[in-house]
Amino acid sequence: MKKIRTAKGRKISSIKWLERQLTDPYVQKAKSEGYRSRAAYKIMEIDAKAHILKRGQLVVDLGAAPGGWCQVAVKKGCKVVAIDILEMDEIAGVKFFQMDFMDDAAPQVLIDALEGEKADVVMSDIAHNTIGHRNTDHTKIMLLVEAGYDFACEVLKPGGAFVAKVFQGGTETELLTRMKKDFRTVKHIKPPSSRKESPETYVVAQGFRKA
Repeated sequence: MKKIRTAKGRKISSIKWLERQLTDPYVQKAKSEGYRSRAAYKIMEIDAKAHILKRGQLVVDLGAAPGGWCQVAVKKGCKVVAIDILEMDEIAGVKFFQMDFMDDAAPQVLIDALEGEKADVVMSDIAHNTIGHRNTDHTKIMLLVEAGYDFACEVLKPGGAFVAKVFQGGTETELLTRMKKDFRTVKHIKPPSSRKESPETYVVAQGFRKA
């Protein structure tokens, strides 16, 4: 393992994160292949199993920065409308808005950007800063998932797909029941590039049934 030259003044969690980044093969692979983050491989691996991204699709990316998922969608031949509270450098084929998706005005901004079209895919890698308390972290991530899901149901075209990050324990029963009514298939996928120690997994809903 590579050692950090100086750890003075750093928190233990920060040191461990930096050491993981230095030794993570996906981080190195992302650098060599021109992707902005290792997260690009998560959506690639999800797509390899579920086949959600296709040429000519209109995709909405929630929590897009730094842009790894956008890059994958564009390489697949998709047009992308994206949002994140953080800055993101421009990507050809991506219409990006820097604002908090949980802002009351954000959904309408994205809807306007779709210019009257319905989306084929809504994908969300939004996360919050975890505090290490499993129930609290799960509740917070589920609030984000539910907000993303409500938005997806408003903008998806029939047959569309929704992909979102959830934590271990998966999708809560009430939301999962809704998904199974609204979509043809619903499953959970933990891509190989998701670290084994990470509690994250992804819910993948396909075949949107509502107009």
